[in-house]
Amino acid sequence: MTFRNLGLSTVLLRAVADSGYTEPTPIQQQAIPAILQGQDVFASAQTGTGKTAGFTLPLLQLLGTTNPNKVQHRTPRALILTPTRELADQVNDSVKTYGKYLSLRSAVVYGGVGIVPQVQMLRRGIDILVATPGRLLDHVGQKTVDLSHVEILVLDECDRMLDMGFIHDIRKILAKLPQSRQTLMFSATFSKEIQQLASTLLKSPIQIEVAPRNTAAEQVEQVVHPVDSKRKRELLSYMIGFHNWKQVLVFTRTKHGANRLAEQLAQDGLKSTAIHGNKSQAARTRALQDFKQGKVRVLVATDVASRGLDIDQLPYVVNFELPNVPEDYVHRIGRTGRAGNVGRAVSLVCEDEYPFLKDIERLLNQTLTKLVVPGYEPTSIVQSNAEQPKPKRSNQRRSNQAKSPTPSAPTRNKKPAAPGRARKKLHTA
Repeated sequence: MTFRNLGLSTVLLRAVADSGYTEPTPIQQQAIPAILQGQDVFASAQTGTGKTAGFTLPLLQLLGTTNPNKVQHRTPRALILTPTRELADQVNDSVKTYGKYLSLRSAVVYGGVGIVPQVQMLRRGIDILVATPGRLLDHVGQKTVDLSHVEILVLDECDRMLDMGFIHDIRKILAKLPQSRQTLMFSATFSKEIQQLASTLLKSPIQIEVAPRNTAAEQVEQVVHPVDSKRKRELLSYMIGFHNWKQVLVFTRTKHGANRLAEQLAQDGLKSTAIHGNKSQAARTRALQDFKQGKVRVLVATDVASRGLDIDQLPYVVNFELPNVPEDYVHRIGRTGRAGNVGRAVSLVCEDEYPFLKDIERLLNQTLTKLVVPGYEPTSIVQSNAEQPKPKRSNQRRSNQAKSPTPSAPTRNKKPAAPGRARKKLHTA
């Protein structure tokens, strides 16, 4: 199947070809025709499956082939809500990329940056608005945006928006929208809350599911390394240096933990930076660009900040700490193994995190492989099926500091290998 078979216009096909895409992904094959027919859509798809293009392309076609609302100033005809700034930027980039041959205007608004430039942009008139819920409500409160002409509403990664407590903001926004509109919901995972929200928002929706519910991408190899909590950082530095990992995304539970780990890894000779909600938007953008360009080898992130990270062919994701919400594990490892590429997800798990691990395995309906790294044996093994390092033939007990044939962790003086550039992938997040 080709994009031409989906009923897209010539100008959109031209933009798709310019971007290097040759054939639609499964989510695009199902979502695009349904949206073009004006139907509500309730879709479940993991990150990296092309879901952004799955709603952006038909949205552009619908708006580009109908007459704009006849008001003095152009007001938004399509509203796309996202949970984070990074994802909002990514979606807006897709709108501009695919809509470059159309005369439609788009804008993105989110917190963490000045509101005045956003107000000026909205006053000039737009057709498509990409926004985070909080900042959008700021504009609604200041009467700097009119949502009464919205024809299409998109809730992107709505599961994360609910996790972040945006449900009340979303309901306030919905109250400002016309009842007669097309609504599209996209979620990486399903939950009772998501299904309840869908039942109140959608009218006879087409339900699309391109992957089993709450499952990790098949292209991601998952492994758990049991280790004592106090030795996690040492093990992480060792693995990055010994295996010469050139681009690694590491997850922590807290913002403070992300800052501290990035500093410790830098002390071990690994160029690292942290990205989280307390960072300014400029700092977050700079950190992400440095990571993409190979100036930084390790990006340490919290769950919230990671949403919308679009990194070509990211090979490694490390859970320095397991999330307490098992669905977040699926979101995390979805950063790798994208667009048909094989990725690797490594989890460093201490005894206290064993309940979280059990919840994750229950959600995935699988038992994750557990391997003990020689020289980093935990005091208490996380799971009985964890493979142990083979003991040495010696009567003397050896401490963790004893000499070992395995290389030691990187030190300040040991410089990591220069990272290489990733090739452009052929799918949109």
